Amino acid sequence: MRKVTTSAYMPSEIKVENISENVAKVIAYPFETGYAVTVAHPLRRLLYTSTVGFAPTAIKIDGVTHEFDSIRGMLEDVAVFIINLKNLRFKIKSDSKREVIEYNFEGPKEIKGEDLVNDIVDIVNPDHYIATINEDANIKFSIVIEKGIGYVPSEELTDYIDKEYMPVDAFFTPVKRAIYDIENVLVEDNPDYEKIIFTITTNGQISPIEAFKNALEAMYKQLSVFSKIVDVDVPAAAVSTTKQNEHAKLFESVENLNLSARSFNCLDKANIKYIGELALMEESELKDIKNLGKKSLEEIKAIMEEIGYPVGCPELAEQKDALLKKIKEFDRENSEG
Repeated sequence: MRKVTTSAYMPSEIKVENISENVAKVIAYPFETGYAVTVAHPLRRLLYTSTVGFAPTAIKIDGVTHEFDSIRGMLEDVAVFIINLKNLRFKIKSDSKREVIEYNFEGPKEIKGEDLVNDIVDIVNPDHYIATINEDANIKFSIVIEKGIGYVPSEELTDYIDKEYMPVDAFFTPVKRAIYDIENVLVEDNPDYEKIIFTITTNGQISPIEAFKNALEAMYKQLSVFSKIVDVDVPAAAVSTTKQNEHAKLFESVENLNLSARSFNCLDKANIKYIGELALMEESELKDIKNLGKKSLEEIKAIMEEIGYPVGCPELAEQKDALLKKIKEFDRENSEG
């Protein structure tokens, strides 16, 4: 049965499952009907367009003036050689955003990705084939490796690189696959709530969870422009600063309330440890605590009101069960620790 509410149910559960080094699942729930796809679809797009990766942006080969040239003693034409280099997945080992790497190979040799690993860059697909050169060949080339997002065609790099280099299409995106499934989940006898299950696969340049964090950060930054509306149109009284620290405050010890010894001892004997327990408790429940007198009751109510979480906080009513579960898990982890 659906209830009348003034705000959407806040999802409270999140799980991360590392399937392998480059594959992970991110599961979040419960969302109101329709909210899951609203959240999941833009995040999926951002995983592809806003995840930071590394790619070659330009290549210089000694003795070669254009991509349709050939190199003496090399099996592949220059065009094929460049394609093979483009398909390598580099990873700059430092925090640098751009590196120029020089290579020199003498034949006979079959050149693979692992041969391009050095102190500056790593190769995440080391078995990738690049070229074969014979005993008479000597090939010297330089590659510009850059950090970026998305896809940048070579035409847009022409004016950006040095004239002696050939620009190449840059595929920065390290996310090979990002899909999501939406399933129904039961909440308080209502089976219409939703669960998002993301499955993220990367090429090894970054982990799937790092990719997901990139997408989240991009979403937050894009949406932050709308925060100016709050500053302009919403009365200050309507914007609760305590909301920013809602979860942190709920998990603080009741000791932080600086209650009188009598009030604190009553809560301690009732095994009430966290501020969130008081915020989620009805006044009638508080009154039933053994030996809690009227003076202590009024003291607790006044302090809770002062910090922005009155006893039986109506804003938390819809999340009560989920928050209580989280508090119990938090307490269990602290006890085990």
